[in-house]
Amino acid sequence: MTKLSVNINKIATIRNARGGSIPDVVKAAVFIENCGAHGITVHPRPDQRHIRYADIYNLKKVIKTEFNIEGNPTQEFIKICKDVCPEQITLVPDSPDVLTSNAGWDTIKNRNFLFDTIHELKEIGSRISIFIDPNVDMIYAAKETGCDRIELYTESYAANFIKAKEEAVHPYRLAADAAISSGLKINAGHDLSLENLNYFINIIPEIEEVSIGHALISDALYWGLEKTIAAYLKELKL
Repeated sequence: MTKLSVNINKIATIRNARGGSIPDVVKAAVFIENCGAHGITVHPRPDQRHIRYADIYNLKKVIKTEFNIEGNPTQEFIKICKDVCPEQITLVPDSPDVLTSNAGWDTIKNRNFLFDTIHELKEIGSRISIFIDPNVDMIYAAKETGCDRIELYTESYAANFIKAKEEAVHPYRLAADAAISSGLKINAGHDLSLENLNYFINIIPEIEEVSIGHALISDALYWGLEKTIAAYLKELKL
């Protein structure tokens, strides 16, 4: 079964809109784990507009499943990862001004930077994944960086799912084949939802893990976290 890691950034966004500590992101993470999720994902950004750096240290104390920290590998990000030693680090080429992740790595242009960064982070024992578009050339080049996994950026799949799902998923199947032939394991994330998740996993059953935040937390506003997580776990079963 593909594992579900829940991105809790949106819970932090709600807290920060009012100030204070409600909703409590640490309490939410523990509850999400208890509901059956396989991991917790956070994506800190320099302006700390959702997850704060202090949250990461507090979460490390309580998370019992898999802790995945994703973000742009600035020196500050690398320091936090070294302090916390999460099970997985996902490198994302976010510029400071983006609202949300909007592109994968150019692994050809950034090969040396990624190689150095990944080998520095591997010293703490974390698994390293890199965020990448469904581009076969970029995936073959990703192998040369020393990463353990790729995370397929699934925005284009989600955007085109309703009108042409076969065409939308096709480049991802090709990308998965390239990753497998390169010896890389595969994660996926961005705009995956209850509507498009099961089809994606059925076409690419080799996906090890999906990271889902915005859609899942939005669904939880209607159904609650427990029922929502159960629904997503059901969609991940082939």
